[in-house]
Amino acid sequence: MVRRRFNKNQIIEILQKHEEGASIQSLIKEHGISLATFYNWKAKYSKSKNYNKQELLKLKEDYERLSRMFAELSLENMRLKAKLENSN
Repeated sequence: MVRRRFNKNQIIEILQKHEEGASIQSLIKEHGISLATFYNWKAKYSKSKNYNKQELLKLKEDYERLSRMFAELSLENMRLKAKLENSN
């Protein structure tokens, strides 16, 4: 079984440091990885970053849709309660 030194979140943090301006050489020395490993990570996890953005947008759309549904149902519930109180 292969033992991994870095989990997915740690790898993404390292790649984000590079995007923020840290040099590749300083990152590979700091974390004790090879240049090939860095580029393999970049190829593998930059795709997941784009996927995560798409997934986040979809979740936001779902949240907005569900919020509207909740608001509409709450209003309908309040109207029905008011009718019940008025009929008594």
